[in-house]
Amino acid sequence: MTILSITHKTEYHYRAPVALGQHRMMLRPRETPELRLLSFDLTLSPAANVTWAHDVAGNAVATASFTAMTDMLTVESRTRVDLSAPAWPVFDIAASAQSYPFLYSDDDWTDLGALARPQYFDGAGRLSDWVERFVMGRPTDTLSLLKDVSNGVFSQISYQSRDDEGTQGPLETLDRGYGSCRDFAVLFAEAVRTLGFGARIVSGYLFDRSRDLVGSAGEGSTHAWVEVFVPGAGWIPFDPTNRAVGAGNLIPVAVARHITQVAPVSGTFVGADGDLLNMGVAVTVEGA
Repeated sequence: MTILSITHKTEYHYRAPVALGQHRMMLRPRETPELRLLSFDLTLSPAANVTWAHDVAGNAVATASFTAMTDMLTVESRTRVDLSAPAWPVFDIAASAQSYPFLYSDDDWTDLGALARPQYFDGAGRLSDWVERFVMGRPTDTLSLLKDVSNGVFSQISYQSRDDEGTQGPLETLDRGYGSCRDFAVLFAEAVRTLGFGARIVSGYLFDRSRDLVGSAGEGSTHAWVEVFVPGAGWIPFDPTNRAVGAGNLIPVAVARHITQVAPVSGTFVGADGDLLNMGVAVTVEGA
């Protein structure tokens, strides 16, 4: 059992007072059998009317509506969680899915839907060719295959922190040979979807117990990884940025089909071109 305190602060500075449109925030962690939410507090300046809802993936989404003009917007969340995920998890994979390839049940296949289909165009099948290198045979051990693909992303792509918005497509990441944690996640998710697995992108926080992990170093660092659905075991977390399996260091906030659907804070403002001077993000994850 580990009690963690998480602070996530986002600030926008504008050249002149602007009218803020609605802002959408995904900052409240998802509770799991291995993660218990102890407290969560959301503060906005200027003050706003905040409503809560769950989206189609079950993520907690806050929507803020503002009335005052402002030259600065601050969104800050403070969270305490109890993380009890084991460092070396054992996954109870159903006998029918222990060897790849396997068939999802009709219900699982229907419910997975787009999560089991690649989201990026690959007309030449380059990603398919790349991921096939990790299939040692048919049949082959399912969990070992997924670990090999994750390790392949880790070993062939260099990590590079990137503060600019947007995410590279999987082929772009392969061509460049480098990427951020979200680029690693997109590449891994697309690769396993190409093999027929259901996968979803996860955004959240990384707790660096040993101070030797990457993907969440310094200020402004949320983290991204992938969960793959395997019958019996359910959603298995894979963090290709750190060649890790399981949720021992991970605090999930939002899951989605596409990386663009898990932005922590998004919104609009009405003003002149160039009114947005800068945006800053600061994240801390500390053991209590």
